[in-house]
Amino acid sequence: MAEVERDLATGVQTTGHEWDGIKELNNPLPRWWLLVFYACVIYGLGYTVFYPAWPSLSGYTKGILGYNSHADYYTDAAAAAEGKKQFTDRIETLGVDQISQDPQLLEFSLAGGQAVFNENCAQCHGVGGQGLRFYPVLADDNWIWGGRLADIEQTVRHGIRNADDPEARQSLMPSFGVDGLLDKAQIADVTEYVVSLTGAEFDAAAKDRGAKVFAENCVVCHGENAAGNKELGAPSLTSNIWQFTGDRAAFAAHINAPRHGVMPAWQGRLSDDLIKMVTVYVHSLGGGQ
Repeated sequence: MAEVERDLATGVQTTGHEWDGIKELNNPLPRWWLLVFYACVIYGLGYTVFYPAWPSLSGYTKGILGYNSHADYYTDAAAAAEGKKQFTDRIETLGVDQISQDPQLLEFSLAGGQAVFNENCAQCHGVGGQGLRFYPVLADDNWIWGGRLADIEQTVRHGIRNADDPEARQSLMPSFGVDGLLDKAQIADVTEYVVSLTGAEFDAAAKDRGAKVFAENCVVCHGENAAGNKELGAPSLTSNIWQFTGDRAAFAAHINAPRHGVMPAWQGRLSDDLIKMVTVYVHSLGGGQ
């Protein structure tokens, strides 16, 4: 029989375990702790009797009360939808310009549009429309396709350069270098001309040669003053706002072989009222025209 060891200071029996000279006393658990523990056990068992709990091969135990959290959710969702119906019904029958002039509908659309934007658009355009790398900023006043409510709605509904919607906005800048439309010297010169539009230092002689190349090849889309053309989706080259990067190397690379982004058409993915709401929200971000 093992010898019972007691702590000299307290007279309490030890467990026989020792760690680095420290011995554990074999004190009983506090009564309050035991009572709480047993109460939790009883409560847990009772919960499984009254509420859905145990899985089985055919489903799960339903519980005496027959409670169903899914039913609660659908009831609450239906009540919420009914509460919004007075607004969504009006939004479906009005144009975006009319919605923006109605204080109640405007407030409702801004709140709902923000939720739609955060769920569907922020992955590319960033929360608040501040833009992510290679994706346009929506919070400034530089619009490639126009910043009026009707312009934004068109873009949201039909997208840009996607093959799924015949009404999608289309614009393709030629690959001047890859397709042999310009040689390397001409690309270098027109790059220098674009650099001169940004206010950065430039080679004057190359800039003058590049201006001629620009006039012969680029004016038709970007305009004589390089301010862009929203009808064609040709961006301004004078705003110092760049979707990619605004340095000499980036300009040359883009002229040689431009990158073309694609935006999906949201018509058919979002309901008509949600498209109008997110249109109003995007217009409010700071750059709406």
